[in-house]
Amino acid sequence: MNRFVILIPTYNESVAIVELLHSLASIQNRYQFDVVVLDDNSPDKTADIAQGLGYSWVDIIRRPGKAGLGAAYRAGFAAVLKDDKYTHVVTMDADGSHRVEDLTAMFIAADSALTQSKAIVLGTRWMPGGSVVNWPRSRQLLSRAGTRYAQLILRIPLRDLTGGFRIYSTSLLRSLNLKDMTATGYCFQIEMAMASDLSGATKIEVPITFVERINGVSKMSKAIVVEALWQTTLWGLSRRLRPNADKLHYVK
Repeated sequence: MNRFVILIPTYNESVAIVELLHSLASIQNRYQFDVVVLDDNSPDKTADIAQGLGYSWVDIIRRPGKAGLGAAYRAGFAAVLKDDKYTHVVTMDADGSHRVEDLTAMFIAADSALTQSKAIVLGTRWMPGGSVVNWPRSRQLLSRAGTRYAQLILRIPLRDLTGGFRIYSTSLLRSLNLKDMTATGYCFQIEMAMASDLSGATKIEVPITFVERINGVSKMSKAIVVEALWQTTLWGLSRRLRPNADKLHYVK
């Protein structure tokens, strides 16, 4: 039987993390999963609040400070891959943008790929059945354009390369040189998709509804967008000029 662990990076998400963990508790008896909250020393005591809820299936990793999304996820991967307890690792935002009701569909998709040793399930906004809520048209165009650019330059036929709602098989994660990955912001999602593609992993896209946060402050910034554009361009050039070297960099 598959067993999942959900990694949730947090920084000042004291309100949202309570709502999310309560929502996950409503399906915890139907699916085998644990949760690891990856907190970057939030001033609003997110880690203490999450721990105070008393859920036995929730662990907290307290990190020394804010170091970016990629660094948080790499720390989470390293922690949960220390033993063979889990078959799959879920990445999920803390702010409510990723709906628990979509997670159940992604669990089913991961189960369908049971025979595949290396697989990635991507929660996808930009496909039939997928949608976004509370996003202005400018933000939608930016996200679609970012994915389209990454598709073309990296030659990866996926419809949502910047989304962070995903399930990775632990077999896939163990096959990657995670310590050699460098992306810190949201382009970490693109880097992981590229590494998964280079590894030959089975890729499954599941339509999701992405809901823009109501509470708290978005972590998106111009610096994050510029980093993603610049880094994706460098990766694209590398894949064309040194395809074998690029694969060796990411795949064991």
